[in-house]
Amino acid sequence: MKAFGAAPKGERLKRIRKSKLYKGKQFQNISHTPSIAEGYKMSKVTYDFFLGKKHPLLKPQKTIPSIHTDLKHIDKKTDVFIWLGHSSYYLQTDGVSFLIDPVLSLYGSPFKYFNKAFKGSDIFRPEDIPDIDYLVITHDHFDHLDYPTVQSIKDRTSMAIIPLGVGAHLERWGYSESQLIEEEWGAEIKLKNSLKIIFTPARHFSGRRIRQNDTLWSSYVLITPTKKIFLGGDSGYDSHFKMIGEKYGPFDYAILENGQYGEAWRYIHTLPEDVIRAAIDLKGKKIIPVHAAKFALALHPWNEPLQKITAFGKAQNLDILTPMIGEVVDLNESDQPFTAWWED
Repeated sequence: MKAFGAAPKGERLKRIRKSKLYKGKQFQNISHTPSIAEGYKMSKVTYDFFLGKKHPLLKPQKTIPSIHTDLKHIDKKTDVFIWLGHSSYYLQTDGVSFLIDPVLSLYGSPFKYFNKAFKGSDIFRPEDIPDIDYLVITHDHFDHLDYPTVQSIKDRTSMAIIPLGVGAHLERWGYSESQLIEEEWGAEIKLKNSLKIIFTPARHFSGRRIRQNDTLWSSYVLITPTKKIFLGGDSGYDSHFKMIGEKYGPFDYAILENGQYGEAWRYIHTLPEDVIRAAIDLKGKKIIPVHAAKFALALHPWNEPLQKITAFGKAQNLDILTPMIGEVVDLNESDQPFTAWWED
């Protein structure tokens, strides 16, 4: 099945084996990172997820409010962020366009019966995507690297920015080696229009098949002539947020994972209170939470992440931006209002 991608081999595998991040035949996090927290058993967590009693608001009871913005007719001179649901977003700044972790098929999995998008969260399709300068992938999990979407936009994508190893998937799907900027943490890459992107750590894992961690996962620091933006990807809380904040911050915008968490997974996904700690460590002036409101990948109510992040953010005097899916965020507007659309 093409959706499962390909394992790294040849020159790519040689590069991986030389990486300081690769030990014991897999990529490693900075800190010891169990896939499941102490006091929990994988068998019980798996049972609860598939067969346990579910919260009545695990999925929304109504259509999620969203706005179908025409991405193809956005003025190239404007600096905007547009959330496309889950961890997918379109970003345009300083005349350069980015598409991050696009999952625009109806399922956040390789199978058409598991992990269906909530109604209203699924309004963007691959054909809505304009020509883009840079496709950015944080890691190769199915809810971040979607084969139908990435394959569909191949001819509209100039370059793809990906962690080491992920290029094996893209090459199987028709991308050329010359289209790939494939690096590991610490790499600094010059982009168009005097922009720069830096591969920075995250605390997570990877894998599309039985074998895990044969490709790297990453966050990114995007530095432009006018602003600094942190692109978070999936991550548990750890010391890397403070390190990134001290080395590259403060950030005008920090886009952070906020959703699909559970106490058992606290090492690999941030709990809402950890998102706040990460935002403070990063010295983020404005925080945009993503990774919620499209798929039920955890057992919390669908709108709990947004309820908690806004409440915790208010208590810490943080500026939390909560656009609807498809709502245009003007990155040069200091005080754009947003509604509590998840409360209806």
